[in-house]
Amino acid sequence: MASPAEVPSIHFAQARGARLAYQDFGSGDEVIVAMPPFAQNIEVMWEWPAVAEMLTRLGSFSRYVHFDKRGTGASDRTGKIEAIDERVDDLRAVMDACGIERAHVLGASEGGPIAMLFAATYPDRVDSLILLGTAATGVPVDWTDEDREAASQRWDVVADLWGTADSPIVDRFAPSLAGDPDFRRWFARFERSSAERDSIRAFLDLNLYLDVREILPDIDVPTLVIHRTGDRAQPVEDGRELGRAIPAARYIEVPGNDHFGYAGDMSSWIDPIEEWVAGTVTPQARPRGYEQVRIRTLGRFVVEVGGREVPNAEWNSRLARQLCKRLVAARGWPVTRDALMDMLWPDESDLGVLGPRLSVQLSKVRRVLGGGVNADREAVRLDLGEVRTDLEDLYEASDDAAIVAAYTGEFLPEDVFEDWTVGPRDDARTRFVTAARRLLHAAAGRGEHARAAGLARRLISLDRYDDDAHRALVLELDRLGEAGEARHAHTAWREAMAEIGLTVPTIDVITP
Repeated sequence: MASPAEVPSIHFAQARGARLAYQDFGSGDEVIVAMPPFAQNIEVMWEWPAVAEMLTRLGSFSRYVHFDKRGTGASDRTGKIEAIDERVDDLRAVMDACGIERAHVLGASEGGPIAMLFAATYPDRVDSLILLGTAATGVPVDWTDEDREAASQRWDVVADLWGTADSPIVDRFAPSLAGDPDFRRWFARFERSSAERDSIRAFLDLNLYLDVREILPDIDVPTLVIHRTGDRAQPVEDGRELGRAIPAARYIEVPGNDHFGYAGDMSSWIDPIEEWVAGTVTPQARPRGYEQVRIRTLGRFVVEVGGREVPNAEWNSRLARQLCKRLVAARGWPVTRDALMDMLWPDESDLGVLGPRLSVQLSKVRRVLGGGVNADREAVRLDLGEVRTDLEDLYEASDDAAIVAAYTGEFLPEDVFEDWTVGPRDDARTRFVTAARRLLHAAAGRGEHARAAGLARRLISLDRYDDDAHRALVLELDRLGEAGEARHAHTAWREAMAEIGLTVPTIDVITP
């Protein structure tokens, strides 16, 4: 076992009310940050010689950072299991605590899908993505609901035996060590130090609907996929599928039946990683730096990054666009995950399915915005410190002229029948109408008839039954000497009012 002097110190990163335990060690120039797998304890794991050897080898050619996800190991044992997108944010929190701007992100086993989401969401923080013995889904893609139900029942047994000498994990995940009684005794202790029974049960259920296949085409960083050909826990075909689905991924198969990296021949997979991070990969362009993100919702929905309009094709998801709109409508206030799932999938109610789906869509929104979204276990909100919206510009406008200039159209006109758009739409319209009326009367009083007529037209475009605006338009056009236009405006006024059973004065009464 590693002596205490050889075990790196435990540090803690603050992440939304919880402390995440991490170790930061190694002597290399390149940085590797490892996403935690199913459950571990980064302090206790050094006790087993093969694990210590593996970590020492990884630290020999890199600065290596790994951490325990919340609810496991030395991290805070929180009551509720976090959503998938929250685990993405926890990885970012650890990098921030370490002062790491960019790193090679390593995702092994269950940590792989989270690493993929991170790479798709925050490519500017990823030098490369390294995937080891993992898949894009938590269970086989062809599983039916009946298959999932059967697995859930089997997992009751796994959870009940967790931390005991009868735990089935060793036989499936480390068959080459299954006959070693010392390892079995140590591994039972390791399981007990990693997580409690109820947490394990919740983690297993979360995997039932874990599915990040939708974001694989969005991964735009150098990617290395390594898979053991005889892996009993994660079939090699899963790794092959990642190699096919991730653009320009390099795929390597190595011999072995073990799933745990420290079991079996470690050099077969560590050697390719050392070569990968040591400089054989063409470096990706450095971060784009800060680019202002602006969202327009008045008149139409547009996201601009650094002054460039993001085309629909870059979203690669109608649901992600709708999710972004909903967050803008909330104006920085939290929207519950339940409300978002109900909006996006109104005909479905299985939270086990919908939770991972929402995490994928949040990843897509964050990728487009370059961040800009804060999420916790219960709710999600737009970070108005990172993202600017025209709706906020309208509310922050300090005078009537600024309000009228900021209002460029109805709020999300393509979503007029969505209940959550009604409040922001009515508020924005009322703010504009009030300011425009005052400006109209002021312009008319100063003899600025063209400006007054223009304001009247804008008011009518919002409400064709606006009697005062129609009257003002006819009068201001007449004062401009445009008698023909005034008559056309009067006709439009008369026809609009007739639709609601009202009459209007004749034009000679208005323009004597």
